[in-house]
Amino acid sequence: MATEPSSGGFHRDVRADFPILAADLDGRPPVYLDNAATTQKPRQVLDAMHAYYCQDNSNVGRSVHTLSMRATDRYEQARERVARFVNASGGNEIVFTKGTTESVNLVAEGFGRELLRAGDEVLISGLEHHSNLLPWRRLCERTGAVLKVAAVDEHGELSAAAFSAQLSDRTRIVAVAHVSNVQGTVTPVGEVIEAAHARGAVVVVDGAQAVAHRAVDVQALDADFYCFSAHKMYGPLGTGVLYGKAGHLARMEALLMGGGMVRRASYDGPLTLAPPPHLMESGTPNIAGAVGLAAAMDYLDDLGVERVAAHDAELTARAAAGLRAQDGVTVFGAQRPEGGIVSFAVDGIHPYDVGNHLNNAGIATRTGVHCAMPFVDSLGVVGTVRASFGVYNTAEEADLLVETVKTAEKGFWSLEHPNDRSLAG
Repeated sequence: MATEPSSGGFHRDVRADFPILAADLDGRPPVYLDNAATTQKPRQVLDAMHAYYCQDNSNVGRSVHTLSMRATDRYEQARERVARFVNASGGNEIVFTKGTTESVNLVAEGFGRELLRAGDEVLISGLEHHSNLLPWRRLCERTGAVLKVAAVDEHGELSAAAFSAQLSDRTRIVAVAHVSNVQGTVTPVGEVIEAAHARGAVVVVDGAQAVAHRAVDVQALDADFYCFSAHKMYGPLGTGVLYGKAGHLARMEALLMGGGMVRRASYDGPLTLAPPPHLMESGTPNIAGAVGLAAAMDYLDDLGVERVAAHDAELTARAAAGLRAQDGVTVFGAQRPEGGIVSFAVDGIHPYDVGNHLNNAGIATRTGVHCAMPFVDSLGVVGTVRASFGVYNTAEEADLLVETVKTAEKGFWSLEHPNDRSLAG
């Protein structure tokens, strides 16, 4: 494999921005194709977080001393930066969380629990991550509402028409992934939202796999809630975002009670609570995480979101085409995937054996059910191998993936545990 790849259409060699790509893995640098699980972090993000801890570190909103005011400014500036990145109407519509999972759970428990009554319906798609399935399942079990699932077609794609057919006058909440985490399917979320709103339903979008690969405009989509994670878009782990329309956030209950979300407290008298978004951010927030997320958004904007989208789609299509050309390899999803993900299976070989074979060649992929077990079950396989691309990946790496798969062989999992999902998420 070439070690000095082209810039991929960017105005500079972005690989030089990522220190981990120079790591020594038994004499070779990593070929990192596990970006859907988490992306690597550029120096620009690491430097921003380091500078915060070295120059501004303090708790937010707790004092009038200089460091505290600096920390508060950095935190709120990050909130405004996120609002601009997704085109929210303002920072008051941005809640910082630990990640997409917490964001969805906040909506389910803090908003949905008051909205749903017995016999109401929550509609999801058949390709959802567990984090956009299990919160709604539990909510329905607790409220007596009905969980409905809009089926996907033979390519694992969701049509707006099929989704609309499942809507009814009892549909109160629609929850759908913008991009499938299993196979990179891009959902027609704009059409889904329009159809759901026509029925009076509120729409929650899981954008975890979308924000790193395409421009997201929550106002143009007219999303009621949009959830995503920093670490999927070159930012730090443990930081996420819940975008919510201001009117919806005003109706939400706080799930955590404590410092920062109350204006007046007593032992038995009325409480005066802070307005959103601080109402949902009880306790000390991950200030450095917010700073790092803002830096990641600056980084993507500097590269050019449209160039990023084109780069990732080109590599994904290249890998998918090469794998489809091989006998015994099944690639799941659209003929030309656009979500940065290629998910595939090799006939007769357990995905863990394929993943181990790729790892022996220095290629990092993800294997298993990808925290989307019902969807993977619908594919009729024990699991898949998922290769996912980012800004630092190259055509040479996509080709190496394709060539290495050709030499995969049955190993421990295929021979001893062909149907085992011991490592399943």
